[in-house]
Amino acid sequence: MSIFLLFQIEVLDSALRLATPLLLACLAGLFSERAGIFDIGLEGKILMSAFVSAAIASVTGDVWLGMLAGICASLVLSLIHGVASITFRGDQLISGVAINFLAAGLSVVIAQSWFREGGRTPQLSGDARFSGIDLPFANTLADTPLIGPVYHGLISGHTILVYVALLTVPLSWWILFRTRFGLRLRAVGENPASVDTAGISVVGLRFAAVMICGILCGLAGAQMATAEPAAGFVKDMTAGRGFIALAALIFAKWRPWHALYACLLFGYLQAIALRPDLIEAALGFSVQTQLLDVLPYILTVVILAGFGGKAIPPRAGGEPYVKER
Repeated sequence: MSIFLLFQIEVLDSALRLATPLLLACLAGLFSERAGIFDIGLEGKILMSAFVSAAIASVTGDVWLGMLAGICASLVLSLIHGVASITFRGDQLISGVAINFLAAGLSVVIAQSWFREGGRTPQLSGDARFSGIDLPFANTLADTPLIGPVYHGLISGHTILVYVALLTVPLSWWILFRTRFGLRLRAVGENPASVDTAGISVVGLRFAAVMICGILCGLAGAQMATAEPAAGFVKDMTAGRGFIALAALIFAKWRPWHALYACLLFGYLQAIALRPDLIEAALGFSVQTQLLDVLPYILTVVILAGFGGKAIPPRAGGEPYVKER
C-alpha cells in the first residue's frame, strides 16, 4: 500500500476524532439558530461540560457519570441563556459572551480549589475515560488489502461518542425536515408570529431548541475531556472550537449534512497539524508546524469574511419575540 494512502487513513482517523466535538457543537448551534436563538456561548458550554465531565469521572471513576454531569452543566448554562434571551428578551450575543466568560473563569477556579493542580484535573484512565470500540471482524480483516486498513484503521476503534456524533447527523436531518416538531422549530426561526397565530408556543419551542443545544454541547465537552488520548481537563482546552463550530455552521448554511462535511474539513486540517512527520514523508520536504497549527483558524477567518459563499441565516434569528396583544 502506498505511503500516501496510509497517510490519508491515519489523518482521516484522527480527523474523525477531532471533528467529533466540532460536529456536536455545530449541530447544537444548528438547532438553536434554526429556532431563532443565536448562541455565541457554545464555547463556554463545551468548556464547562469538559471540566465537569473530567472532574466527576476522576472522582467517581465512572466515565458515564462524568458524561451525564457534563451534560447537566451544559444544560444549566443553556437554561441561563434561554431565560436571558427568551424570557427577559435580552441581547442574545451579550448573553452568549457572558456564558463564555463565566465558564472560562469558573472552570479554572473550581478545578484549582478541588484538585490543586494548577486549574486542571488529574489525567483520566481506566473506567474514568472512554475507550475505543473494536467493530465486528475488525481484527480479522486487518491484513486484507485496502479493505482492512480502511475498516480496521479508519472506521473501527473510535469511542462511542464518535459514532453517536455521526448518527446524530441523520437524526438531526430527520427531526428538522421530516417531523412536525422540526417544521415548527424552523418556522419559529423564520416567522414566529405565524407560529404563535397557529396556537403553538414560541417560547416553548425556543426553550426546547436551547435545551437540545445544551445536550449536544455537553456531549461535545465530554468527548474532549474523557475520550481524547490525554483524557482530562486543562485550562481553556476548547481553544476556540465553539467559534470554529459557529463558522462551520455558517459554511454549512444551517443544514445537518453540510455541517458534517464542514466539520470533517476542520478536523482534517487539525489532524494534519498533529502529524507533520507524515506530511513530510508524503511530500518529501519539511513543513513549518506553526503554519499547520493555524490552518483551521485561517479557514475560520476566511469563512467568516464571506468567502464560503452567501449564507442566509433564519430571518428571525437574534430577535426576541414579543407576543402581539
